[in-house]
Amino acid sequence: MKTTKPATLQTAAASERQLAGFIGKFDSKNAAVIRSVRRVLRKRLPSANELVYDNYNFFVIGYSSTERPSDCIVSIAAAANGVGLAFYYGASLPDPHNLLLGSGSQNRFIRIESVATITRPEVEQLIAAAIAEGGTPLAAKRKGKLIIRSVSEKQRPRRKNSI
Repeated sequence: MKTTKPATLQTAAASERQLAGFIGKFDSKNAAVIRSVRRVLRKRLPSANELVYDNYNFFVIGYSSTERPSDCIVSIAAAANGVGLAFYYGASLPDPHNLLLGSGSQNRFIRIESVATITRPEVEQLIAAAIAEGGTPLAAKRKGKLIIRSVSEKQRPRRKNSI
């Protein structure tokens, strides 16, 4: 796996351009969902760092109170088959509406068909619970950074094959 240079050596504008390139690999529908969900999460979590991984299986933007992935609150996870909202510690979150999918020991997710999904009150409750249960609190008055953490040279296609 090829890892990009640390965020401190890359300007914010360069990171934004690189992120736009990652998102541009997706079909127009998934790219639009990723961009719109990102806007909502940036507004909801302005002090969170965005940790970006363009890996083999998934493209991920994690929202973290620090620069450590283990402090991630929620992530946008995308592949050719769609976009999800992943909760790093989702297995321990209260889920009275049974929205969370997955059976792993830690991570849970919901599928995001459009930005309307993330603005539903029950999804906002999950995000609020994930923030509350986070080990390191979000900073009150700083703006989060965009940090490109890793880019895999080999990746699965980001668009479905058209037959």
